[in-house]
Amino acid sequence: MYAVPFDPQHLPRHVGIIMDGNGRWAKKNKLKIALGHRAGTEALRGIIRNSSDIGIQALSLYAFSTENWQRPKAEVDALMGLLLEFFQSEIDELNERNIRILILGEKDELPPEQRLALNRAEIRTFPNTGLRLNIAINYGGRAELTRAARRMAREAVDGLLLPEEINEAAVENHLYTAGMPDVDLLIRTSGEMRLSNFMLWQCAYAEFVFPQKLWPDFTLEDYHACIAQYQSRSRRWGGREAE
Repeated sequence: MYAVPFDPQHLPRHVGIIMDGNGRWAKKNKLKIALGHRAGTEALRGIIRNSSDIGIQALSLYAFSTENWQRPKAEVDALMGLLLEFFQSEIDELNERNIRILILGEKDELPPEQRLALNRAEIRTFPNTGLRLNIAINYGGRAELTRAARRMAREAVDGLLLPEEINEAAVENHLYTAGMPDVDLLIRTSGEMRLSNFMLWQCAYAEFVFPQKLWPDFTLEDYHACIAQYQSRSRRWGGREAE
């Protein structure tokens, strides 16, 4: 039993998490930043398992943005190493749990070993019908929308898509998350309150929760508290509450 109750019948279909605070956690604990990212990976394992267990349909994790390449090389190398280690150590269990992995972002720009591991994970878990685990790597929301626009433009030039057929549904069908529900609950740890270019289209009507805890300290109790907070809100999608 967990300390924070929530209604299992009214879960968010799609949860997005910006896992923020690994570097500050390392600094606070007088550790190298790579150890902060490793601690963040440990926190992630429980959240993925629990999301699958309680029946979340999709979980989207912001692991590495297009802007993160600007960080010091040692930190980027550490992140790439952890990425490879995570898939090598977790893929068997994720597959056994019927979890399907989808990578959001441009894999072609990743180092060859990481790119191969991600492709293998997507192919291996493709038939699975449980939790959709979306991992955003070399991802940016604006880049995703630009990619969708470019693909639609090519289809229009080829006569496969008429200009008047370009509507919201057409855009959604050209996103990485085509066929998935929009994000219902967006969680960003560490107290920062911004999207940082994450899933700009999909978060249009998401409920935002900003826990103060740094990501490595984020527990299942904290996760359930975020779900409970989501369930306490009235979602109107631009309308008004019924009187």
